[in-house]
Amino acid sequence: MTIPRLSIFAILFSAGLAGGSAAYAADAPPARHAITHEDVWLMKRVGAPVPSPDGKWAVFSVTDPAYDSKEQWSDLWIKSLTDDTPARRLTFSKGGESGAVWSPDGRQLVFVAKRDGDDAAQLYRIDVAGGGEAQRLTTLTLGARQPKFSPDGTQLLFVSDVYPGDTGEDDVRKSAKERKDRKYSARAYETFPPRYFDKWLDDKKVRLFVMDAAAGAKPRDLLAGSRLAALPGFGGGQGDEGQSLDALWSPDGKAVVFAASTNRDEAARAAGYTQIYSVPLAGGEPAQLTRDKHSYGSLKFSADGRTLFVLTQAEEEGKVYDVTRLASFAWPLTQPAPRMLTASLDRSISRFALPAGTGRVVFSYEHAGLEQLHSINYAGGDLRDEASPATGSIGSLAAGGKAMVGVWESSVHPPEVYAFGNGAPKRLTAFNTERAASIDWQAPEHFWFKASDGRMIHNMLVKPANFDPAKKYPLFAVIHGGAANMWRDQFVIRWNYHLLAQPGYVVLLTDYKGSTGYGEEFARAIQGDPLKGPGDEINEAVDEAVKKFGYIDGGRLAAGGASYGGHLANWLQATTTRYKAFVSHAGEMDLVMQWGSSDSIHGREVNSGGPVWGDQAVWREQSPVMQGGNHAKGTGFTTPILISVGELDYRVPANNALMNYATQHRLNVPAKLLVFPDENHWILKGENSRYFYSEVHGWLARYLK
Repeated sequence: MTIPRLSIFAILFSAGLAGGSAAYAADAPPARHAITHEDVWLMKRVGAPVPSPDGKWAVFSVTDPAYDSKEQWSDLWIKSLTDDTPARRLTFSKGGESGAVWSPDGRQLVFVAKRDGDDAAQLYRIDVAGGGEAQRLTTLTLGARQPKFSPDGTQLLFVSDVYPGDTGEDDVRKSAKERKDRKYSARAYETFPPRYFDKWLDDKKVRLFVMDAAAGAKPRDLLAGSRLAALPGFGGGQGDEGQSLDALWSPDGKAVVFAASTNRDEAARAAGYTQIYSVPLAGGEPAQLTRDKHSYGSLKFSADGRTLFVLTQAEEEGKVYDVTRLASFAWPLTQPAPRMLTASLDRSISRFALPAGTGRVVFSYEHAGLEQLHSINYAGGDLRDEASPATGSIGSLAAGGKAMVGVWESSVHPPEVYAFGNGAPKRLTAFNTERAASIDWQAPEHFWFKASDGRMIHNMLVKPANFDPAKKYPLFAVIHGGAANMWRDQFVIRWNYHLLAQPGYVVLLTDYKGSTGYGEEFARAIQGDPLKGPGDEINEAVDEAVKKFGYIDGGRLAAGGASYGGHLANWLQATTTRYKAFVSHAGEMDLVMQWGSSDSIHGREVNSGGPVWGDQAVWREQSPVMQGGNHAKGTGFTTPILISVGELDYRVPANNALMNYATQHRLNVPAKLLVFPDENHWILKGENSRYFYSEVHGWLARYLK
């Protein structure tokens, strides 16, 4: 479906208040109710805003969710950054749009969409200033993604794919037809991994293309015939839509600068790293600009084109985690060693922006449940805090001119677009504020304690609706995945804190050692101790919560989590009897089996100290299944457990859940197995999610009420 023929001004000032604004005026709030699954699932999902180059507008996606995916809509919206007029819908296409970029003059947008007649997602352009329908720019067999305008606005850079041996679109089309017409269904592999999350990988090769920014223009493969692209380990980051290459135009528009890996073929035995390259617009062999074992990404040029800013990880050999640092290079890049701007900051930078005229880099990082804004000057000095909401997390950040926008959310304030950098943060949209105001919920309570190993451990407590501190409540310790992750004060769909608490539980969220947000050593502390140490800290956090908060009933405890949180739930079930029930989603049972069947193995080997055929005891001593029969020690599997898994989960394959369920029945432990045939590592479909929450609530009620 195409947009109506309206100018941007007609769109913005037409009647209605669908998008809301910072000036949104609500009537007296209605009576508040306990959160429901509908509240969680039907909150509108606000994407990362992209400001125009002049800082006058921001465009972003909004998904209007539905339980039936056929009824779900996702469109681009636009909001003025110079006044309080409400946001307005810019596109009206059920298929949804992504990857929006502005032309340098701020008059046009190019985005990625799969519309009627498209076999793969293509690039579309819309004239924001003049109005009109969105126009398809590409018709490539394997689609297009990650568009970028050239500095003069006349050309587009984007990412697409080719099949091995293809030299042009005619070859790609022929190869695609040959694959479609095959009579057999077998897959063949000589590379690793063969699958990723919920997809079996194919033999497509990622490439960079350029074309004139006009319909019907012929795209040109910048890497065609290059020795670099022919390397067996060449590629980019793997995502749901294929591999990505972090690429951008050089300031003079005469070259493309990009980050790529050349050792993807070593994924089973070595850490991957990405280096920075430059390829002339005319094509030819790319020049390698950095020569180390770091990984570089999030490439951005300063407004004057004299500095290239990046995020980088050291990829230190034999370590399981590296802090992500902000770094820069003088441009043109003649010195391959970066200047580490945040070398003295023991935190991983999540994202950064370069507001014009400030000489400063604004960035965010995780810490103790929050993600807030900070800045540093271009030379790497004068580190300071920037105005941020006191709670919650900033989930995106981008600058256009002097304007800076992003998405902010908390566990009781679902995501909205905000303006930052000019005094106090200002909310620009109100897609979810009315619904959020009708829910009886309160922000998490934060507390710290010193663990037995001397580390300070951060926790958050979430209380149910109608909370009464004079009453006694069961405690549900929910364990985050990762382990390189952190519990955030944010609105979560898959394991929503308040929905888990809704039947009358206090939810405990603990950042055990191995979590991010507390420095490199803290995150690396699980190396050689993948489950026992973190599990001990979960138990200590539960003890501390029971001691500190009189409304928690220490006799009614449960624990659970997903992914690494599921691993820890399985470990706790095998090693303690203090809990009345467990919930384990996508949790590993055996470290050796998980090493061999997952789509990611090298990090597991590093974390356990060596290959599975070595003499490292951790492979056996910290596999939950190997501890399950330790009843003579007063532990082992005895506590009832709810096990769930997606059949399409290739990160923690379903054989773990099947082994778990078999072990419970072998030991005569009450257990229930939920298998979702159409889900992957996460439960992403509405009705499946509703069913999952109902099963979790029912299981906990059976043993805690």
